[in-house]
Amino acid sequence: MKETLLFLATPITASIILAGMLGYFGTHILARRIIFIDIAVAQIAALGTMIGLLLGYAEEAMEVQMLSYLFTLIIIGAFALYKSNSLPIPSEAVIGIIYCLGLALSLLLAEKIPGGSNFITKTITGNILWVTWDKVIKLGLLFAIIGLIHLLLGRKFYDLSNHQNHKESALQLKERSLNLLFYITFGVVVVKAVLIGGIFLVFTLLIAPSVAAALFVKSWKGRLLWSWIIGLLGTMTGIFISYWLNISNGPAIVVVLGLLVFVMAFVKLSRPLHQ
Repeated sequence: MKETLLFLATPITASIILAGMLGYFGTHILARRIIFIDIAVAQIAALGTMIGLLLGYAEEAMEVQMLSYLFTLIIIGAFALYKSNSLPIPSEAVIGIIYCLGLALSLLLAEKIPGGSNFITKTITGNILWVTWDKVIKLGLLFAIIGLIHLLLGRKFYDLSNHQNHKESALQLKERSLNLLFYITFGVVVVKAVLIGGIFLVFTLLIAPSVAAALFVKSWKGRLLWSWIIGLLGTMTGIFISYWLNISNGPAIVVVLGLLVFVMAFVKLSRPLHQ
């Protein structure tokens, strides 16, 4: 049992970090009503990595990471500009097109790269169970910096996220800059999280705990806290199940979190209306 806990200490620590940061951003994403933005950003980041691999660089080479960030920042910047201009096109339509385009290009590139299909599978499902302490420490330091930025500008980000029904074209230059900063930090978080958890797990951790918390808690701080707690419990449970049953950890965690949301929704709907 001791050996098991020592082995799982690393992925559990990673899940604490991921659940906290993604739960925070998930609350913002729900308020902004751009639910699928992270899966599109993650896919575009993977496309940047595929291009790096095609150019002959190693998967974790600095050049590959820079390409991933470059593609991510281009998409994030374009999306922030699109939101500010308030074009008469639904945000989810734009996000869906970006995701499909990124996935299609990645699949085409995978045909030209040895082991390309395996890389796509790993990008989608992740492998948090085998994350190293080196990656966890680097992730924690990066997220701490981003957390500090959001701690200092939290009120302003909150105001922007809770006024998305207003015309964004009416935003002042300073507010647009803050909006862009929000999307940039969000993009960095998604890119780094996907390297550990995979696209599906990151998307689920971003949305599922926030949705579950929103069912029962109205206050912003309450939703942030419960998003982190729900995400952490679901992730840890999935990690233990995947380890004991020797099954894929990413899909196991996604199933646990998904079922948890549906159970909580059922409990909420089963309550008498007068409550």
